[in-house]
Amino acid sequence: MSAVVIDRDGPILRITLNRPDVRNAIDENVIHALTSAAASAAEDRSVRAVVLAGNGKAFCSGADVGWMAKAIAYSRQENLSDAEDMARLMERLDTLPMPVIGRIQGSALGGGVGLAAICDIVVAADDAVFGLSEVKLGILPAVVGPYVLRKIGISAARELFLTGMRFDAAHARQIGLVHEIVPADGLDAAVAKRVADVLAASPAGIARAKALIREIAGAHPDHVIGLTTNAIATQRVSEEGQEGLRAFLEKRKPSWSA
Repeated sequence: MSAVVIDRDGPILRITLNRPDVRNAIDENVIHALTSAAASAAEDRSVRAVVLAGNGKAFCSGADVGWMAKAIAYSRQENLSDAEDMARLMERLDTLPMPVIGRIQGSALGGGVGLAAICDIVVAADDAVFGLSEVKLGILPAVVGPYVLRKIGISAARELFLTGMRFDAAHARQIGLVHEIVPADGLDAAVAKRVADVLAASPAGIARAKALIREIAGAHPDHVIGLTTNAIATQRVSEEGQEGLRAFLEKRKPSWSA
Protein backbone atom coordinates (compact mmCIF):
# COMPACT_ATOMS: atom_id res chain seq x y z
CA MET A 1 0.00 0.00 0.00
CA SER A 2 1.36 3.42 -0.96
CA ALA A 3 2.04 5.73 1.97
CA VAL A 4 0.80 8.64 -0.13
CA VAL A 5 -1.76 8.45 -2.93
CA ILE A 6 -1.58 10.90 -5.82
CA ASP A 7 -4.75 11.46 -7.87
CA ARG A 8 -5.14 13.82 -10.81
CA ASP A 9 -8.55 15.27 -11.67
CA GLY A 10 -7.98 17.67 -14.56
CA PRO A 11 -6.17 20.71 -13.14
CA ILE A 12 -6.61 19.45 -9.56
CA LEU A 13 -3.90 17.37 -7.87
CA ARG A 14 -5.01 15.45 -4.80
CA ILE A 15 -2.27 14.34 -2.42
CA THR A 16 -3.61 12.00 0.26
CA LEU A 17 -1.74 10.55 3.20
CA ASN A 18 -2.63 6.87 3.09
CA ARG A 19 -1.71 5.20 6.38
CA PRO A 20 -5.13 5.10 8.03
CA ASP A 21 -4.12 2.24 10.35
CA VAL A 22 -1.70 4.62 12.12
CA ARG A 23 -3.81 7.75 11.63
CA ASN A 24 -1.56 8.87 8.76
CA ALA A 25 1.49 9.24 10.95
CA ILE A 26 4.60 10.66 9.29
CA ASP A 27 7.68 8.52 8.70
CA GLU A 28 10.57 8.65 6.25
CA ASN A 29 8.48 7.02 3.50
CA VAL A 30 5.74 9.64 3.85
CA ILE A 31 8.32 12.44 3.79
CA HIS A 32 9.99 11.14 0.64
CA ALA A 33 6.66 10.54 -1.13
CA LEU A 34 5.31 13.99 -0.25
CA THR A 35 8.57 15.64 -1.29
CA SER A 36 8.48 13.88 -4.64
CA ALA A 37 4.83 14.85 -5.17
CA ALA A 38 5.57 18.49 -4.33
CA ALA A 39 8.56 18.59 -6.67
CA SER A 40 6.48 17.16 -9.54
CA ALA A 41 3.61 19.60 -8.90
CA ALA A 42 5.97 22.57 -8.89
CA GLU A 43 7.11 21.70 -12.42
CA ASP A 44 3.65 21.00 -13.84
CA ARG A 45 2.05 24.23 -15.06
CA SER A 46 -1.23 22.44 -15.76
CA VAL A 47 -1.79 21.87 -12.02
CA ARG A 48 -3.87 24.76 -10.70
CA ALA A 49 -4.81 23.52 -7.23
CA VAL A 50 -3.47 20.95 -4.78
CA VAL A 51 -5.74 19.33 -2.21
CA LEU A 52 -3.84 17.89 0.76
CA ALA A 53 -5.82 15.32 2.73
CA GLY A 54 -5.59 12.24 4.91
CA ASN A 55 -7.32 8.91 4.35
CA GLY A 56 -9.46 7.49 7.16
CA LYS A 57 -10.41 8.99 10.50
CA ALA A 58 -7.49 11.41 10.88
CA PHE A 59 -5.65 13.96 8.77
CA CYS A 60 -2.23 13.33 10.33
CA SER A 61 -1.34 12.27 13.86
CA GLY A 62 2.26 13.52 13.69
CA ALA A 63 5.40 11.43 13.83
CA ASP A 64 5.11 7.67 13.54
CA VAL A 65 5.88 5.80 16.77
CA GLY A 66 8.17 3.34 14.99
CA TRP A 67 10.03 6.17 13.31
CA MET A 68 10.52 7.91 16.66
CA ALA A 69 11.74 4.66 18.21
CA LYS A 70 14.46 4.40 15.56
CA ALA A 71 15.44 8.02 16.17
CA ILE A 72 16.34 7.22 19.78
CA ALA A 73 19.33 5.25 18.49
CA TYR A 74 20.31 7.83 15.87
CA SER A 75 23.49 9.85 16.23
CA ARG A 76 23.23 13.65 16.19
CA GLN A 77 24.29 13.62 12.53
CA GLU A 78 21.62 11.07 11.65
CA ASN A 79 19.03 13.15 13.48
CA LEU A 80 20.20 16.23 11.60
CA SER A 81 19.83 14.45 8.24
CA ASP A 82 16.38 13.23 9.26
CA ALA A 83 15.29 16.75 10.22
CA GLU A 84 16.70 18.21 7.01
CA ASP A 85 14.53 15.84 4.97
CA MET A 86 11.43 17.13 6.78
CA ALA A 87 12.59 20.72 6.38
CA ARG A 88 13.00 20.27 2.62
CA LEU A 89 9.50 18.82 2.43
CA MET A 90 7.99 21.78 4.27
CA GLU A 91 9.84 24.27 2.08
CA ARG A 92 8.76 22.57 -1.15
CA LEU A 93 5.11 22.40 -0.13
CA ASP A 94 5.15 25.97 1.15
CA THR A 95 6.58 27.41 -2.06
CA LEU A 96 4.31 25.63 -4.54
CA PRO A 97 3.10 28.24 -7.02
CA MET A 98 -0.50 27.03 -6.93
CA PRO A 99 -2.85 27.12 -3.93
CA VAL A 100 -2.69 24.22 -1.49
CA ILE A 101 -6.04 23.48 0.14
CA GLY A 102 -6.00 21.45 3.35
CA ARG A 103 -8.84 19.05 4.13
CA ILE A 104 -8.66 18.35 7.87
CA GLN A 105 -10.67 15.71 9.73
CA GLY A 106 -10.08 13.90 13.00
CA SER A 107 -6.71 14.87 14.42
CA ALA A 108 -3.87 17.04 13.17
CA LEU A 109 -1.01 16.76 15.64
CA GLY A 110 2.65 17.75 15.60
CA GLY A 111 3.78 17.49 12.00
CA GLY A 112 0.12 17.38 11.03
CA VAL A 113 -0.23 20.95 12.29
CA GLY A 114 2.86 21.80 10.26
CA LEU A 115 1.23 20.41 7.12
CA ALA A 116 -1.92 22.40 7.85
CA ALA A 117 0.19 25.54 8.33
CA ILE A 118 1.71 25.37 4.84
CA CYS A 119 -1.74 25.16 3.27
CA ASP A 120 -3.00 28.40 1.77
CA ILE A 121 -6.60 27.54 2.64
CA VAL A 122 -7.64 25.12 5.38
CA VAL A 123 -11.09 23.60 5.71
CA ALA A 124 -11.63 21.58 8.89
CA ALA A 125 -14.38 19.37 10.24
CA ASP A 126 -16.09 20.83 13.28
CA ASP A 127 -14.87 17.94 15.46
CA ALA A 128 -11.21 18.17 14.37
CA VAL A 129 -8.57 18.32 17.11
CA PHE A 130 -5.16 19.99 16.83
CA GLY A 131 -2.03 19.99 18.97
CA LEU A 132 1.70 20.65 19.00
CA SER A 133 2.51 18.03 21.58
CA GLU A 134 6.27 17.81 21.03
CA VAL A 135 7.29 19.31 24.37
CA LYS A 136 5.34 16.58 26.17
CA LEU A 137 7.71 14.12 24.51
CA GLY A 138 10.80 16.05 25.50
CA ILE A 139 11.36 17.50 22.03
CA LEU A 140 10.11 20.65 20.28
CA PRO A 141 8.23 21.75 17.12
CA ALA A 142 11.37 23.06 15.48
CA VAL A 143 11.17 22.20 11.77
CA VAL A 144 7.47 23.06 11.48
CA GLY A 145 7.91 26.02 13.82
CA PRO A 146 8.58 28.78 11.24
CA TYR A 147 5.49 27.85 9.23
CA VAL A 148 3.19 27.50 12.23
CA LEU A 149 4.51 30.69 13.84
CA ARG A 150 3.97 32.65 10.64
CA LYS A 151 0.39 31.37 10.50
CA ILE A 152 -0.75 31.80 14.10
CA GLY A 153 1.51 34.55 15.50
CA ILE A 154 3.84 34.75 18.48
CA SER A 155 1.23 34.91 21.25
CA ALA A 156 -0.62 31.78 20.15
CA ALA A 157 2.67 30.01 19.43
CA ARG A 158 3.91 30.67 22.96
CA GLU A 159 0.82 29.09 24.42
CA LEU A 160 0.70 26.10 22.09
CA PHE A 161 4.42 25.39 21.61
CA LEU A 162 5.13 25.56 25.34
CA THR A 163 2.19 23.61 26.71
CA GLY A 164 1.54 20.97 24.08
CA MET A 165 -2.16 21.50 24.75
CA ARG A 166 -4.76 20.25 22.33
CA PHE A 167 -7.28 22.63 20.85
CA ASP A 168 -10.43 22.39 18.78
CA ALA A 169 -11.30 23.61 15.31
CA ALA A 170 -12.94 26.77 16.66
CA HIS A 171 -9.72 27.79 18.40
CA ALA A 172 -7.71 26.86 15.31
CA ARG A 173 -9.88 29.23 13.28
CA GLN A 174 -9.57 31.96 15.89
CA ILE A 175 -5.76 31.92 15.66
CA GLY A 176 -5.67 31.68 11.86
CA LEU A 177 -4.64 28.06 11.37
CA VAL A 178 -8.06 27.16 9.91
CA HIS A 179 -10.16 29.29 7.55
CA GLU A 180 -13.46 27.42 7.45
CA ILE A 181 -15.22 24.93 9.73
CA VAL A 182 -17.92 22.62 8.42
CA PRO A 183 -19.64 19.41 9.57
CA ALA A 184 -17.54 16.36 8.75
CA ASP A 185 -19.96 15.25 6.05
CA GLY A 186 -19.64 18.67 4.38
CA LEU A 187 -15.85 18.64 3.99
CA ASP A 188 -15.74 17.54 0.37
CA ALA A 189 -18.34 20.07 -0.73
CA ALA A 190 -16.52 22.89 1.08
CA VAL A 191 -13.18 21.90 -0.45
CA ALA A 192 -14.81 21.72 -3.90
CA LYS A 193 -16.11 25.26 -3.45
CA ARG A 194 -12.62 26.49 -2.58
CA VAL A 195 -11.17 24.71 -5.60
CA ALA A 196 -13.81 26.34 -7.81
CA ASP A 197 -12.81 29.75 -6.45
CA VAL A 198 -9.18 29.04 -7.33
CA LEU A 199 -10.00 27.83 -10.83
CA ALA A 200 -11.86 31.09 -11.50
CA ALA A 201 -8.69 33.09 -10.79
CA SER A 202 -5.62 33.72 -12.93
CA PRO A 203 -2.99 30.96 -12.46
CA ALA A 204 -0.10 33.37 -13.02
CA GLY A 205 -1.75 35.98 -10.82
CA ILE A 206 -2.09 33.44 -8.01
CA ALA A 207 1.52 32.27 -8.33
CA ARG A 208 2.84 35.82 -8.24
CA ALA A 209 0.54 36.77 -5.37
CA LYS A 210 1.85 33.82 -3.33
CA ALA A 211 5.42 34.86 -4.01
CA LEU A 212 4.60 38.48 -3.17
CA ILE A 213 3.18 37.50 0.22
CA ARG A 214 6.49 35.89 1.16
CA GLU A 215 8.45 38.89 -0.08
CA ILE A 216 6.49 41.62 1.70
CA ALA A 217 5.36 39.87 4.89
CA GLY A 218 6.38 41.94 7.90
CA ALA A 219 7.88 44.72 5.81
CA HIS A 220 7.01 48.39 6.21
CA PRO A 221 5.02 49.58 3.15
CA ASP A 222 7.62 52.27 2.43
CA HIS A 223 10.34 49.63 2.16
CA VAL A 224 8.59 47.59 -0.53
CA ILE A 225 7.16 50.31 -2.77
CA GLY A 226 9.55 49.43 -5.58
CA LEU A 227 8.75 45.74 -5.28
CA THR A 228 4.96 46.15 -5.19
CA THR A 229 4.72 48.75 -7.95
CA ASN A 230 6.94 46.63 -10.18
CA ALA A 231 4.81 43.57 -9.42
CA ILE A 232 1.52 45.18 -10.45
CA ALA A 233 3.00 46.91 -13.50
CA THR A 234 4.54 43.65 -14.71
CA GLN A 235 1.32 41.73 -14.16
CA ARG A 236 -0.84 44.30 -15.93
CA VAL A 237 1.15 43.96 -19.15
CA SER A 238 1.42 40.16 -18.89
CA GLU A 239 -0.70 37.86 -21.06
CA GLU A 240 -3.04 36.92 -18.22
CA GLY A 241 -3.18 40.47 -16.91
CA GLN A 242 -4.27 41.74 -20.30
CA GLU A 243 -6.77 38.92 -20.75
CA GLY A 244 -8.29 39.42 -17.30
CA LEU A 245 -8.76 43.16 -17.72
CA ARG A 246 -10.23 42.77 -21.20
CA ALA A 247 -12.60 40.03 -20.01
CA PHE A 248 -13.81 42.27 -17.19
CA LEU A 249 -14.43 45.22 -19.52
CA GLU A 250 -16.10 43.00 -22.11
CA LYS A 251 -18.27 41.33 -19.44
CA ARG A 252 -17.12 37.79 -20.26
CA LYS A 253 -15.23 35.03 -18.50
CA PRO A 254 -11.44 35.09 -18.88
CA SER A 255 -9.84 32.27 -20.83
CA TRP A 256 -8.59 30.39 -17.77
CA SER A 257 -12.10 29.93 -16.35
CA ALA A 258 -13.95 29.17 -19.58
